[in-house]
Amino acid sequence: MSATSVKQTVALLQIPKPLSNIAQKVLNNERISPEEGLLLYETANLGLLGMLANTVREGLNGNDAYFNKNFHIEPTNICIYRCKFCSYSRKFNEDGAWESSLDEINAMAHSYKSKDVTEVHIVGGVHPNRDLHYYAGMVAAIRAILPDIHIKAFSAVELDYMFKKSNFSPSEGFAILKEAGLNSIPGGGAEIFDETLRSQICPDKVSSKGWLDIHEAAHKSGIQSNATMLYGHIESYAQRIDHLKRLRDLQDKTSGFNCFIPLKYRKANNPMSQIGEVTLIEDLKNYAVSRIFLDNFPHLKGYWPMIGKDMAQLALSFGVDDIDGTIDDTTRIYSMAGVEEQKPTLTTDELVRLIRQANRLPVERNSWYKKVKSY
Repeated sequence: MSATSVKQTVALLQIPKPLSNIAQKVLNNERISPEEGLLLYETANLGLLGMLANTVREGLNGNDAYFNKNFHIEPTNICIYRCKFCSYSRKFNEDGAWESSLDEINAMAHSYKSKDVTEVHIVGGVHPNRDLHYYAGMVAAIRAILPDIHIKAFSAVELDYMFKKSNFSPSEGFAILKEAGLNSIPGGGAEIFDETLRSQICPDKVSSKGWLDIHEAAHKSGIQSNATMLYGHIESYAQRIDHLKRLRDLQDKTSGFNCFIPLKYRKANNPMSQIGEVTLIEDLKNYAVSRIFLDNFPHLKGYWPMIGKDMAQLALSFGVDDIDGTIDDTTRIYSMAGVEEQKPTLTTDELVRLIRQANRLPVERNSWYKKVKSY
């Protein structure tokens, strides 16, 4: 639907004046305020949100829906932190704990030498005994084995610990990692920035300011990143908007974020299980408001291993333009939290078919969102 058609539809629906004013701003490519974003969360129906988010999405990316060919390396789930929402982390000698040796990690990289992949995504627990030099060596070894691959590695939580353990500032640490072969960093560990709420669900890990400072340092070092928000637990709409506002402000300053990825809280095997999970309608609302509010983020991802293939298709009509990649059953983070996709892997043909069924144009991308191939 064109912007003109959406404007006509908004007028015909006789939407209440405050929402109508917001809709007109969105359709005129004007930035909405945090107060207006909160009003969308609290009062806008899903149909209006979908129309507006889809207009923003198509204005930025047309009918394209992106995927890439990737695999994950998770070096360890041993972690000094025990965030209340986390189903993944373990202590030493606890059931389900693992730590891969560098030889095992190198062997995994070797197994992809003859495969058609363009990105390796490396995240794991914050291991108490591993510092910056260890992880720089890991990156350098993977770069030697797979010289052309894009290495996206280490959340701000991991980076904060390894920089401090090795007595480096973020800018110094990024210089070392970049020299080793690091290309970009993922967006994990942002959770919710509201400090009061953060103190309840993840009190010990890097602070909100620390997370933002690390991403700012990465951007200044020429290292682009993604951003996330953990939603659907005990946060309020106001706390979501506050989170999105802080991300939008940093993007205004650095333009270093490639993509925003809302991460749904999943309830299995963690201390917050009693609160349950939000509905699919709430998921779609969150995608839509995120797309509308984050006007300076070029891409919005619906991470299919977390939300499932069917939901990923739906999300492509609510602001999402990227669904991640092939994965090849190489991540356990969400399978341990009880998602439907217990062995996440899709072939290129399956991703193409999934996107086509949602009436979008499948586009294979590289890690910088440059088009590799349109299907």
